[in-house]
Amino acid sequence: MGFTRGMKRPIQILYKRLSSPVNCGHAYSTSVVHTEISFARFPRNNSPGFSNYSNPINGFGICFTRTYSSEVSSSEQMNLIKQLRERTSAPIKEVKSALVSCNWDIEAAQTDLRKRGVVLASKKSSRLAAEGLLALAQNEKKAVLVELNCETDFVARNDIFQSLALSLAKSALLVEGSKEASVATPFSPECLEDLKMNFDHTKLTGERTVRNAITEVAAMMGENVKLGGGFVISAPSQGVLSTYLHTSPQPGIGRIAGILSLEVEDKDVSLDAVQRVGSELAMHIVAAKPLFLTKEDVTADALGNESDILRSQAESTGKSQMAIDRIVEGRLRKYFEEVVLMEQKFIVDDSVNIKTLLNNLSKEVGSTVKIGNFLRVEVGEGLKRLEAVGGSEPLTQAA
Repeated sequence: MGFTRGMKRPIQILYKRLSSPVNCGHAYSTSVVHTEISFARFPRNNSPGFSNYSNPINGFGICFTRTYSSEVSSSEQMNLIKQLRERTSAPIKEVKSALVSCNWDIEAAQTDLRKRGVVLASKKSSRLAAEGLLALAQNEKKAVLVELNCETDFVARNDIFQSLALSLAKSALLVEGSKEASVATPFSPECLEDLKMNFDHTKLTGERTVRNAITEVAAMMGENVKLGGGFVISAPSQGVLSTYLHTSPQPGIGRIAGILSLEVEDKDVSLDAVQRVGSELAMHIVAAKPLFLTKEDVTADALGNESDILRSQAESTGKSQMAIDRIVEGRLRKYFEEVVLMEQKFIVDDSVNIKTLLNNLSKEVGSTVKIGNFLRVEVGEGLKRLEAVGGSEPLTQAA
C-alpha cells in the first residue's frame, strides 16, 4: 500500500509533463493518452504512419503514442511557394493558402487558385479602377484604341497586364466592320467580353474569352482589373491615319493617345510629307488638348456658357457697355485658340496655327489637305465618354 502511494506522485508528475505533444524534430511527435481503464492492455494500432506503444504503465491507464507527420519540410514549402508564385503570379498569401489546403500538391493548388480566382476577382470588382493603359492597334483600314483599367500604377507596369492590353487591341482590330466612317466611334466593354482570343504570354497561354482572361489577370494581380471600352476610327480613302501614344512603356500602349485622319484631295500625290505632319499633329493633339475641330463645331451650350462667364468678368470692371463687348470679343478669340484645333498655335512652331500649317502643307504636296477627324483620349476618360453619349454601337457596326 505504501509502495503504491509512493509511486502515485511520480506517475502524476510524468503525466502532467507528457499531457501535451512534444515536438522531437524528426517529423513525428510524442503524446500521452489517459483512460479510465486500469490494468488493461490497449489494442495495438497497426494503421500506416503510426507507432503505438500501448502497454499501460503500472495500471494507471497511461500510454505513449508516437504519430509521424506527412508535412513537407520548411525548405520544401518555400520552394513550392516560389514555384507556384512564378507559375501564377498570384499574391504570396493566396499561394500559400492554396498549397496548405491542397496538402502541398502544387498541381492541385494551381487548379485551386484558378477556381478561387473567379471569387477573388468578383470581390475586387467593386473597387475603383482609375489607373491603367490605352492599347492601340492599327492597319491600313482603321485604328482601334482599347482602355484596360486597374487600381494602381504598379499593376499597369506589370508585363502580364500590358500583354493583355495589347492582345485586346489586336483582337478588336480583327473584328470586321460593316460600315466605313472617319468619325471616331466609341464601343462599350460588352462588345469585347465574349470575344475569344489566343494568348502567348508565359503565364497566360491558350484560347479563352476576354472576360475569363481579365478575371485570371485580376486574380494574379490581386486588384480589380476591368475593360474600359474603346474607340475605332477608319482611315480615309485618300490620306493617312496618324497616331501618337504618350507615356508609352512599350510600342502600342500608353496613358494618353492622339489620333487624327488627314484627307488628301488628289490620290496621286506623295504622302511622305503628309505622314510627317500627321505624326506631329497627333503629338500636338495630346499636348494641346483641343475639344473641337473648327469654330463652327463649338456647341451652343459651350459657347453660351463661356460668353456668360466672360461677360460677368468684364462687367465687374465697371467699364462702358461698348468696352465690355470688345473685352468679351477678345477673350472669346482667346477661348477659340485654346479649345479649337484649327485655331491653336502649333506646338512645334508657335509662329503658325494649325490652319496655316495645313495651308502650307497643301501647297507643298500640290493638293488640298484637311483634317477629317481627331481623337484625344486619356486613361480614365473612356467610360466617361460612353456615358456622355448614352451608350455605344456594337464593334462590328462601329468599324
